[in-house]
Amino acid sequence: MMWDASTGEGFSQYTEHQKRAWSVDFSPVDPTKFASGSDDCSRNSTSTIWNPANVCCVQFSAYSTHLLVFGSADYKIYGYDLRHTRIPWCVLAGHQKAVSYVKFLDSETLVSASTDNTLKLWDLNKTNLDGLSSNACTLTFTGHTNEKNFVGLSVLDGYIACGSETNEVYTYHRSLPMPVTSHKFGSIDPITEHEIVDDNGQFVSSVCWRQNSNMVVAANSSGRIKLLQLV
Repeated sequence: MMWDASTGEGFSQYTEHQKRAWSVDFSPVDPTKFASGSDDCSRNSTSTIWNPANVCCVQFSAYSTHLLVFGSADYKIYGYDLRHTRIPWCVLAGHQKAVSYVKFLDSETLVSASTDNTLKLWDLNKTNLDGLSSNACTLTFTGHTNEKNFVGLSVLDGYIACGSETNEVYTYHRSLPMPVTSHKFGSIDPITEHEIVDDNGQFVSSVCWRQNSNMVVAANSSGRIKLLQLV
């Protein structure tokens, strides 16, 4: 469903997928183009690409009009040149579980998140054009917990923010395998309205950097939203 943000009205609906659609992304280079990924093992844009497994996330490159990547439930990341969609131009292998998010750090670098409790940094210059690229991973980030939920992923100027199933926000830098900082979300007692230690299974579900700043907005599974500053 596509909505007009100025009126709050829906104006277009697409019914190409046969199952649940997990992810939608507009091309920053060509805003008239968007892609979607679904449980029906397909990715839609101007055409349909069939994948061996469920598509969990899609991401256009901000540096190319033709490059699209997506994360899959078969533990891999697929990269496609939209001018030639018969086969992927790269397949990145290294995660041990489903890939839930993929983001471009720059024109040559990807970062991915998986329910194997890791983020991974990928050098696109090390991809193998005729099969799996298992040596393209240059760094693995660990510290947060992510085994079953979508916890969010956002990148800005080499910093990487993600959520955790410990109800925390974690921030990494592209040069370090461990977090540079983390923030505990906390829970609110419904009677006293005070913060309490027990998170009751809550997790941080979404994060987003504010452009050209050191601020990140995060939300958790109980509906709380926080604006955090990296200092």
